Amino acid sequence: MEYHTIEPFYNKNSRLLILGSFPSVKSREVGFYYAHPQNRFWKVLKTVYNEEIDDKKEFLLKHHIALYDVCNACEIKGSSDASIRKVIPNNIDKIIEETMIKVIILNGKTAANLYKKYFKNVRIKTFELPSTSAANAHFSLDMLVEKYSIVKKFTK
Repeated sequence: MEYHTIEPFYNKNSRLLILGSFPSVKSREVGFYYAHPQNRFWKVLKTVYNEEIDDKKEFLLKHHIALYDVCNACEIKGSSDASIRKVIPNNIDKIIEETMIKVIILNGKTAANLYKKYFKNVRIKTFELPSTSAANAHFSLDMLVEKYSIVKKFTK
């Protein structure tokens, strides 16, 4: 069983929550979200907002974006979403109560499926977007940018 060791990232002004499934091995090592160099998350946001991201936390705060994951603990092989089993979900209630979250973006099918299973009572609009993981080869960077451009609408 692997445990989520990264604190949720948000502040009281957060308006948009992006939920992944579970941090990659690299993200758990580094202690922050989407740290694997081949994950396209930061490249996508950089392109969507048309600005450099020198400090990830500063960027997220500036754009009112919160980050967390659906799973608090699970059995997982490496970083493979397909291998996730025996899920213990995170508690996202605190984030919702302490922020101005109006929209939740689900980063990938696994995050979306787990969210639908464990968070049936959350009454916030959600959007399921393609995974930014390099393992999601069906979507080019340009295609991801097109899909993720919706985040800008909710973070102005």
